[in-house]
Amino acid sequence: MDPWPARGRSEGEAAAGASAHQGRVPHGAGPDARRRIPRTDAVLRDPRLREAAIRLGPRLVKSAVRQAQEQARDGTVMPDQVTDTACALLPSTVSGLRSVINATGVLLHTNLGRASLSQAARQAVLRAAGPTDVELDLHTGVRARRGRTAVAALRDRVPSAAAAHVVNNGAAALVLVATALAAGREIVISRGEMVEIGDGFRLPDLLVSTGARLREVGTTNRTTSADYAQAIGPETAFVLKVHPSNFRITGFTRAADVGELAVLGVPVVVDIGSGLLGAHPLLPEEPDAETQLRAGAALVTASGDKLLGGPQCGLLWGQEDVMRTVSRHPLARALRVDKLTLAALEATLTGPETPTGEALSVDPTVLMRRAERLSAVLAAAGVDVRAVESIAAIGGGGAPGVTLPSAALSLPERHAAALRTGPVPVVGRLEAGRCLLDLRAVPAEDDDLLAEAVRAVDGAGE
Repeated sequence: MDPWPARGRSEGEAAAGASAHQGRVPHGAGPDARRRIPRTDAVLRDPRLREAAIRLGPRLVKSAVRQAQEQARDGTVMPDQVTDTACALLPSTVSGLRSVINATGVLLHTNLGRASLSQAARQAVLRAAGPTDVELDLHTGVRARRGRTAVAALRDRVPSAAAAHVVNNGAAALVLVATALAAGREIVISRGEMVEIGDGFRLPDLLVSTGARLREVGTTNRTTSADYAQAIGPETAFVLKVHPSNFRITGFTRAADVGELAVLGVPVVVDIGSGLLGAHPLLPEEPDAETQLRAGAALVTASGDKLLGGPQCGLLWGQEDVMRTVSRHPLARALRVDKLTLAALEATLTGPETPTGEALSVDPTVLMRRAERLSAVLAAAGVDVRAVESIAAIGGGGAPGVTLPSAALSLPERHAAALRTGPVPVVGRLEAGRCLLDLRAVPAEDDDLLAEAVRAVDGAGE
């Protein structure tokens, strides 16, 4: 495939060539140096740039060439360095998103995209990138339910769920439920669960936007089942229980559980937030979908990119009749997920352990051995580094207050910004005047890449 079809020089290319003979004189160079700046079409014949044009597209490659030519005109590079400079200026991908190493010690860092997909999920996304049978029954040749195998996997992982559904994120799941079940009616909710979910978005505003009315009960720290019972009336659509997954209230507190609310005669909807499917020994206070449904919840909603370790999506489990009302509402079409999300979700549910699960359960002594090995390697290269104990967190609006013993590399503070802006960005955290690179969320296979990034920064700082 030839990325550069034969044709005459464009006006832009002609102008670029002409500018080599006029304008500023490079520092320490005369007109002869400007004349030696190669033309765009000549540079583009380089095999490296021809390959890059196939991989990245001609537009990005031409842009890199013109930037290199401009640097030659400014005297920043010599004319014979234009081609090499253009190659160096090429982005690694056509996307502006950059892959980073999460050494913050926060497993589900919202600013870093929360959960990392498993290899199985990544491979599933690649397979689904082309035409798929997402809404086609290949045996009959007729239309089929969208994402039926992913939805079946979601239901199978939570045995108490009679039905399941998927939308594009956790907030969307709650909006869909409120719109389908409570538009023009009341939702009864505790004042202690009127949370802000991040970036200034507040749950009360989200729910009211659906046309529902909120009936607040109890107080910030104490709400009993009697408070809910007194508020329930003919206008009540459902009782909403929201897990305050990004903060904790301690001390003189009381919260009614789902079992107490399920006997009050109206549906109970539970937003567990973090996407835990079943009880987890390391997270005894984190609600899970299976337990809430067994206790009597009509619907449970959650996010897929938190403790589940999957792609961003909103998960719903519950009773078949209620789910039918929700999934057939017109808004469900606007909130549906694409085939790539469905593929990643199914692979997450049916495949091997996710990176999130591995990071959650890794033995701290294993992390310290890794830190000590990396520290020894880097110290031998002259880096000011030591292996230290650290404390990691779940993050992403999950398991507030839960800490995880970890291990980290301790480096001079100046490393933080340099690592973050390096060729392979490494994001750590500052603590007590040092840059800590916590290893709990860093896969072991990335240790050598992490060490190389530190060596490059330390060498550049000499």
